Amino acid sequence: MFGMDKLLGMFASDMAIDLGTANTLVYVKGRGIILSEPSVVAYHVKDGVKKVLAVGEDAKLMLGRTPGSIEAIRPMREGVIA
Repeated sequence: MFGMDKLLGMFASDMAIDLGTANTLVYVKGRGIILSEPSVVAYHVKDGVKKVLAVGEDAKLMLGRTPGSIEAIRPMREGVIA
């Protein structure tokens, strides 16, 4: 039988995620930093439901340039997801 532990072991590696106020980093042991993106999320609000449109650099380009139904924000404030 192919157990869940074996399945997860195929994808597991030592990694760390740094959710910083300015940037988000993903580090994988043996490979170094594999992702470095601005900590920005852009989302659309319709009927009270939020739908993510962009994250990282794409969302950063939207800061201050969105119509009323779209928000681009930096969700991290003082080390906490706000």
